[in-house]
Amino acid sequence: MNIVFNDVSKVGRKPKMSDIEVVALSLTAEYMSIDSENDLFKQLGNTTISNLVERSQFNKRRRKLFPFSEKIRTTLASSFLEFEDYFIIDSMPLEICKKARQNRIKICSKDFETAPSKGFCASQDTWFYGYKLHGICSVSGVFHSIDITKANVHDIQILKDVKNQLSDCVLLGDRGYLSSTQQLDLFQTANIVLETPMRINQKDYKKQPYIFRKSRKRIETLFSQLCDQFKIRNNYAKTFDGFKTRILAKITALTLIQYINKFIFDRPINNIKIQIN
Repeated sequence: MNIVFNDVSKVGRKPKMSDIEVVALSLTAEYMSIDSENDLFKQLGNTTISNLVERSQFNKRRRKLFPFSEKIRTTLASSFLEFEDYFIIDSMPLEICKKARQNRIKICSKDFETAPSKGFCASQDTWFYGYKLHGICSVSGVFHSIDITKANVHDIQILKDVKNQLSDCVLLGDRGYLSSTQQLDLFQTANIVLETPMRINQKDYKKQPYIFRKSRKRIETLFSQLCDQFKIRNNYAKTFDGFKTRILAKITALTLIQYINKFIFDRPINNIKIQIN
């Protein structure tokens, strides 16, 4: 696989670390569950990385390289998804602070369009303050696409964008995506069959097939891995650009390990905690 990318820095002196080295260091830190840049650079203090940049410069360049990281993620994911025709959609809360602090916190609040908000998580039956991570993954457990929205955005709203990302497939979701209007729109515009469980009080209620209910758990496992191995719920960013960069780095690191597992070591792709050597 070849990922071609021209370094962002074109004017002035040549940077000590290339763009790909900056991204590689970022993904390595996420895989090692090092979610603090202070902690990362303390651990790198005694290493032999002769061209290591300063922490603040590393942070700025990592944010600037967000499009490159996303290109890496989508290119890696495409190796798994070429012939997939079943996908799963779900969301998870990304809390940035406890509810008691939400009225005075200034994290990520510079711009109204990207500022956090209060939302409700039905699966945990609780309110939270922050954002939502929306993900679409294959049945094998590889993220096809991701999005971050304010916490008060309903899951159904994301379905409006799905028809621009997928086509000719079956999309599995929970009851949060139950909408006859969206089901019809997805089918007519992109030939996407949206499969969701019916509510018990619905007319002609029929239990969803077991294979669909079992398959939906795959994305829940991915979210659990992001929380456990990659500490996605830990937030040290002060701006939304920094926040989304950290989230993308964690998901890209996850996809990279899946790629290494399958195409280099020929082992189950979701053995995330196994040592890479």
